[in-house]
Amino acid sequence: MMTIHSKHAEHAGKPLRKTLVTLSLAVSLVSASSISYASAPAVKPISAAHEISAAEYAQFLELKFGIDIAPASSKGDFIRNVSLALALKADNEAKVAFDDLPVSDPLYGPAAALFEKGIITSSAVNTQKPLDAFTAIFIAVKAAGLKELAYTYPQSKVNTALAKAKLKPGAFSKQAGQEVAAAIDNGLVPSSLFPELSGKKPVSASFVETLLGKVLVFNGSFKHYIGYTSDADIYNKLNDAYNTSRLIQVPDLQQVVDTALKQNLVTGYNLKDLRYESEFIDSLSITYGHDNLTHAKQLIGLLRSEGIDAKVQFEPKTSAYIYLKEWGEPKDTEDYHVVQIENSNYIAYAKEYDLAFEFASAADKQRFQSLIFAYAKKNDDKATGLIASSWWQPLYYSNTELADYDIITNNRITKGNYYAQSFSLNENSEAIVNGFKKLDPALEVETYKFWVDHPFFNYLNGGSN
Repeated sequence: MMTIHSKHAEHAGKPLRKTLVTLSLAVSLVSASSISYASAPAVKPISAAHEISAAEYAQFLELKFGIDIAPASSKGDFIRNVSLALALKADNEAKVAFDDLPVSDPLYGPAAALFEKGIITSSAVNTQKPLDAFTAIFIAVKAAGLKELAYTYPQSKVNTALAKAKLKPGAFSKQAGQEVAAAIDNGLVPSSLFPELSGKKPVSASFVETLLGKVLVFNGSFKHYIGYTSDADIYNKLNDAYNTSRLIQVPDLQQVVDTALKQNLVTGYNLKDLRYESEFIDSLSITYGHDNLTHAKQLIGLLRSEGIDAKVQFEPKTSAYIYLKEWGEPKDTEDYHVVQIENSNYIAYAKEYDLAFEFASAADKQRFQSLIFAYAKKNDDKATGLIASSWWQPLYYSNTELADYDIITNNRITKGNYYAQSFSLNENSEAIVNGFKKLDPALEVETYKFWVDHPFFNYLNGGSN
C-alpha cells in the first residue's frame, strides 16, 4: 500500500492527508467510528497573566527530575537539586577538596560540580545548614549565569533594586548586595518572594521551588514555548517561528531512512530537532501536526474562542516521502525539495510543523478532540464551517492515555540534536526496527507507544477517512 501526498490525491481518486507515516505491508481497513458532538461548555474569559506559579515549577521538578522539595531544606539539599536539575558534573572531582565534606559523602559530587562551575566558591560547604533566602539567592544567581552582570552594579543601582523588596543596603557586603540586586532586577526573585527576604530564617518550599524553576528558565531547561493562545502577540510570534523555519537536512541521519524509503521498509518519515521540543508535562499536552500557516493561526484562534488558554510551542518538522513520477515533474522551492532516485521516482522533503499545546487542565486537553472533529476535520469534499486547510485525517497525539484515542508506535533514530521518526501500527514496529538495524547494525532505535486520534489510526490501516 502506498502513501499518497495530498497535493496529488487526484491520481488515486480519493483524498488523503499529507503528513508521511509508516504503513503496514498488509493492512486491514478499519471503518471510522461514528462521532457525536456534545454541546461545548460555556466559554470562560482568558486571563492575560501568565506568571508561572510555584506549584507549576514544583510539578515540573518532580516529573522531569524527581525533585521533591521538602518543607524545610538544607543548603546541601539545594546544592544537590541545582546539580540535578542542571545535570552538572565535575570534570575532575579529584581536584576539588572541601574543608567539611569528604569524598565519601553523597553530596560531595554535586558540591564539586557546583564548585568547579563557580556556583559555590567556599571550601567550607556547610551542607547541614538550614537554607535561608540569601544563601539560596547567592547560589541561584551564579547558576542562572547572572554573576558578571551582578558585579557591574554600582551602589546606587544596588540601592534602587533592594528598595523594591524593602531591603536595607547596609545589611549586605558589596558583592552580596550586587547579587541580590541582580536577582531582583532580572526576575530571578519575583515580587511574590519578597516577603521571605525579611530575615535569615529558613525559606519555604515554594520559595525553593520558584527559585529552582527560575534557574531552569535562565538555562533554557524549563518548558519551551512561543507563548500562550491568549497572548496579544501570539500570531506575530507564530509568523516569525514559521517564516524562519527551514527544511531540516541531516545527511548522516537521512542516509539510513532514505534507504529505508527506497526499499519500502517505510513509506515516509519526519525529521525534527530536539532543541525545539516543548518539554511540556505529558498529562496536560497534545502535539498537532500540519503544514499550513493559516491553519495554525486559525487553530489557535479556535482555542481562544472556546476559552482554552494553552501554552504553544512551534516545532519545525520536515516530512520525507516517495514522490511518484506519474504525478508530474516536481518543482523545488525553498520549502520543498526533491531528489530523484534509481527507479525515476523521487524522495520529496516538505516543510511542516508540529504545534505542541500544554493545557491548563486535563479537561481542556480532553475537549481538544471535540473541537477538531467539529471544526478542523474534513468529512466530505463540500464541507463548510471548517478552519482553513482542514485535513481528512488530522494528526494529533498524546503521550498519556486518552479515551477514544488509539495506540500506535513511534520508531525513532537520533543523531546529535536531530532525529528521524516514522509512525507505525504496533504490529509492524519490530520489522521496521530490524530493517533499520540491518541497514546500520550500530544503530540504536528507540520505540515507544503513544495515543493518536482515530482518523489518523484509520489512515495507518489504509482507510481514506
